[in-house]
Amino acid sequence: MSFAGKVAFVTGASRGIGRAIAVDFARQGADVALVARDAAMLEETAEASRVARAATHVHSIVADVSDAAAVESAVNSTIERLGRVDFAVANAGQAVDGLLVRMKPDDLERALAVNLKSAFYLCASVAKPMMRQRSGSIVLVSSIVGLTGNAGQAGYAAAKAGLLGLAKSVAKELGSRNVRVNAVAPGLIETAMTESLSEEARAHFLASIPLGRAGTPEDVSGVVTFLCSDAARYVTGQTLVIDGGFLM
Repeated sequence: MSFAGKVAFVTGASRGIGRAIAVDFARQGADVALVARDAAMLEETAEASRVARAATHVHSIVADVSDAAAVESAVNSTIERLGRVDFAVANAGQAVDGLLVRMKPDDLERALAVNLKSAFYLCASVAKPMMRQRSGSIVLVSSIVGLTGNAGQAGYAAAKAGLLGLAKSVAKELGSRNVRVNAVAPGLIETAMTESLSEEARAHFLASIPLGRAGTPEDVSGVVTFLCSDAARYVTGQTLVIDGGFLM
């Protein structure tokens, strides 16, 4: 794959899967716009992107992607600075756990705002420039819990499931302008979000994964960059599960 002359916009880029995605885009030749709330960790991703490819132009934006105006401003800033947006990855996410009967309305709103609404705002913000250039690829980072559900994660699972419907709907709206939209659904991936898993829960997951290991952020990033590449030019409205066979 070569993304020379292309620009990738990645939310939740300060760590984990988002950082791996940004670095992978840079390694393949793209310039990258990085969005997150943590400025210090965002700079670490920026540096890792430059190390991956010295010629990469990096635009770092500190923003809260649950704010529609902030997302639109970040996209406009990227176009002003880097000239265009070819790939948009809605990776920002936050695990908001809690049993249904104990979840407070504010917790549900936070789960939806960070995990679902932010992706909606990103799709809306990049749609017009991508339609004008008659090309583009959007990837939404969901989760296998969006497919299976999970006790204690009703709000989070609902938000992640919503991403799958969002991807299909936007794919149908933008397909005539050669803009593709897909989702990925990672399973157990070694990130800060999964560090809090108990040993018992981790052992249960690993025993159910045919490949016998947890995934890495790079296992996800390679699939995301594939979906944005010309190799996937006839793929849209799909959800690719990245779970080592857990749901098989």
